[in-house]
Amino acid sequence: MGKIADALERHDKETVVRLDDVKEAPPKKLVVEEPEVKLARRIGAELGSQQNFNESLVMLSCPDSADAETFKVLRGQILFSREGKVPRSILVTSTFPAEGKTYVVANLATSLAMGIDEYVLAVDADLRRPRLHRMFGYSKVKGLHDYLVGNVRLEEVLIKSRINKLSILPAGKPARNPAELLSSNMMARLLEEVRGRYQDRFIIIDSPPSSVTAETKFLAQHVDGIIYVVMASKTPRKNIEKAIDNLGRDKVLGIVFNGYEQVRKSYNRYYHRYYKSR
Repeated sequence: MGKIADALERHDKETVVRLDDVKEAPPKKLVVEEPEVKLARRIGAELGSQQNFNESLVMLSCPDSADAETFKVLRGQILFSREGKVPRSILVTSTFPAEGKTYVVANLATSLAMGIDEYVLAVDADLRRPRLHRMFGYSKVKGLHDYLVGNVRLEEVLIKSRINKLSILPAGKPARNPAELLSSNMMARLLEEVRGRYQDRFIIIDSPPSSVTAETKFLAQHVDGIIYVVMASKTPRKNIEKAIDNLGRDKVLGIVFNGYEQVRKSYNRYYHRYYKSR
């Protein structure tokens, strides 16, 4: 376990109010831009000039959107839990594929890393359909799969992203035996080490869908909490309840409803009223 710690070790606000120039012209409206939004725009511009990060990374592509604001709220709920205990290792899963779990992992990890103190390691443990690396603009990278089969050292596959305080452990190429690899002692040691070694680091894990794979339940036993992603108006309630019971209700931190358009429309209306019309 010391080797894992050593590998991670090695790997290892400004408030802005923009005023339009008035000079001799009539006063114009005040435009307020949150510090985090300005930071996100700058990072997005830097990433955009060097790598093609996915537009679904809304924390950078649309930092003042309803979706980005939702991830800021989610970050606050994690950092200021009612129970008083902050979950440092979080598994993100869903019932079926294509419900948006990778989208949630990428944006939640980015949101946390853009905070004042939080360091984040985003892990792609979906060895069947790895996608997390694409969200950040990477392709054909080695990752967790290569590490678990013993082909590389951990520090060789950790990516220090251009987002400050955010590192990525991609999945690597799709595995032929993902269930066996993710339920191995080597994977358990990795999760326990990164979970307990660094008290200032969040571990956000992109897990395979829970109802169609065998490995998610094993991964759930090695994290502090679970965020469950549900595609609105798609996943049957009985399937969601069965999957949550299988993982353990006591570990579920909350459910993220993806694709709920009414919330987005309401936010956009109130956001523009609040910031643009003063």
